[in-house]
Amino acid sequence: MRLPSLALALLVVPAAGQEHEPLRPATAEEQRVRAAVVIADYRFDDLLWENDRIAHRIYGRALERAEPPSSSGIDVWGKRVRWPFMDRQLRTGDQHADHGEGIDFYNVGTGRGTGGLGIWYDNKLWTSRNYVRPRILQSGGDIADFAVDYDPWPVDTLRTVRETRRFALMAGTNFTRLTSTIASSSEAELIVGIGISKRPINGSKLGEIRQDRANARMSWWGPADGEKGRMAAAVMVDPAAFAGFVEDADNYLILVRVQPGTPFVYYSGAAWDRGGDFASAVAWNSYVDAQRPDFRP
Repeated sequence: MRLPSLALALLVVPAAGQEHEPLRPATAEEQRVRAAVVIADYRFDDLLWENDRIAHRIYGRALERAEPPSSSGIDVWGKRVRWPFMDRQLRTGDQHADHGEGIDFYNVGTGRGTGGLGIWYDNKLWTSRNYVRPRILQSGGDIADFAVDYDPWPVDTLRTVRETRRFALMAGTNFTRLTSTIASSSEAELIVGIGISKRPINGSKLGEIRQDRANARMSWWGPADGEKGRMAAAVMVDPAAFAGFVEDADNYLILVRVQPGTPFVYYSGAAWDRGGDFASAVAWNSYVDAQRPDFRP
């Protein structure tokens, strides 16, 4: 799949209405199956993207001041409808309740969420602050396609890095394709750690992590959170660049060898056991195993 050029202007989202209005039912047109991306300027520039299967969010810099600690990890929402719902539900201010279409109960915290990354150096993950400079390329059709930047951050005293990352979520899949380009003050090879948060549900229970060295992927089946159910996640990287599995206090990590300035592709996926597609770890892992990703930038 060839994607369009990144040289597009920043999308300007219209001003939002009241933040705590009741959830508005989707119109017939809004119930059309599609992939969509929206910048929620009414909620500290949360960036929302979803298709008919899954819904995600990353956080803007304004949230760092409003709700610390905020992180550059990737959030995921439980989703049971086949049309976009995040923007309407987020506007209510009551996104943590299940109104029939889905629910936000996954807590990224300071972790990587479902596929956030950092630089692995000296047995530590060095991570950026929240995203800046979003560019929306396509929304409302078969693909949600956008890019963001992550401003420079230090890797100990060794180097400074910065990242541009492109996200592409096609309709009909639980996996977002991410293309990352990391610039560095040093030309030496980088080891990038891509993570799945260990305890994003209730802060104590661990889910089940499954690591597949041969195919360079890991999948996670989360613990139950009462009536809200379970979340699942997976990350797939290029076996040719795979450098192992590690973990830190917050994350399970899959490592990738990366050359500064050279784009690399990975895939991040997620699911909700109440969403109608994956009711068990066996079903989720079978889906992950069946993926045949294209790692060409």
